[in-house]
Amino acid sequence: MPKLLVKPEKGTGRVSHVTPASAGWTYVGFDLHRLKPGETVLAATGDREACLVFVTGKGRAKAGPEDFGLLGERMSPFEGKPWSLYVPQGSDWSVTAETDLELAVCSAPGLGGGLGARAIAPEQLGREVRGKGTNTRYVTNILPENEAADSLLVVEVITPGGHTSSYPPHKHDRDDLPRESYLEETYYHRLNPPQGFAFQRVYTDDRSLDETMAVEDGDVVLVPKGYHPCAACHGYDLYYLNVMAGPKRTWKFYNAPEHEWLLKA
Repeated sequence: MPKLLVKPEKGTGRVSHVTPASAGWTYVGFDLHRLKPGETVLAATGDREACLVFVTGKGRAKAGPEDFGLLGERMSPFEGKPWSLYVPQGSDWSVTAETDLELAVCSAPGLGGGLGARAIAPEQLGREVRGKGTNTRYVTNILPENEAADSLLVVEVITPGGHTSSYPPHKHDRDDLPRESYLEETYYHRLNPPQGFAFQRVYTDDRSLDETMAVEDGDVVLVPKGYHPCAACHGYDLYYLNVMAGPKRTWKFYNAPEHEWLLKA
C-alpha cells in the first residue's frame, strides 16, 4: 500500500500530486499549486471533472470558452469561505495568480453528466457547526451531494486547537447503501500558526491498516479505507480540505461501535 502521508515539495508550482495510480485506488485525485503573482497553471480535465478551490489568494480563471475573471478573496484558510470553480470533463482550464495563490485541484471521474463550468462563490456555501465541547468543528460544504457534479464531494473543516474532528471515528469503505457508501478520501492539512502539528490515525477494525501520523502544515493524508479521526494540539488550529469520490455520489458513514456512545454523552 502507498504511504498515507504525502509531504509537499519545496518552493512554488505543483507541490502536492496525488493520482489514482499513485494512491493505489480508483477515483480521487488531488493537486496543490502554490503560485506567485503572474504565474499560470493550466490543464485539461480529460475524462475527469475538477473542482478548483482557491484556498488562499486571488487569480484570474478560465474554463473552456468562459472567462470567469478574478476569483478568490481570503488570504488565509482560517478566515471566511473560499471561492471555487467547477470544471466538467472534456474542458481546458487555466488560473493566473494575481497575488500569492494556493490552488487546490480536486478531481474524480466524469460520468458524462453534461454539466457546464461554474464559479462557486463564498455566499453560496453553507457553513455548519458539528459536535459539541472539545469535539466542536466548523464545516463549509463546497461541493456537497445536493449540488451538481458527477463524482466529486468537496468540503473544508476548521478544528480549533485542543479539539478532535472526524470523531467519533467513522468510515465509508463499503458499497453497502443505504447503510454505508464506498468513498476514497484525501485530507489536505494546514495549521495556524504554521509551525504547529496535529495527529491523524487511519485504521481498520482488524488493524490490518493502523497508522498514526503527525501532520504538519501542507501535508496530505490518504484515506483508502478505515476510520480516520484527527486531533488538533492545544494552541494550533487545524484546517483541512477533504476530497471524496466513489462509485456512488453519496456520503453514508459508519461509526465505530465502541465509540458511538460519545454521540449520546
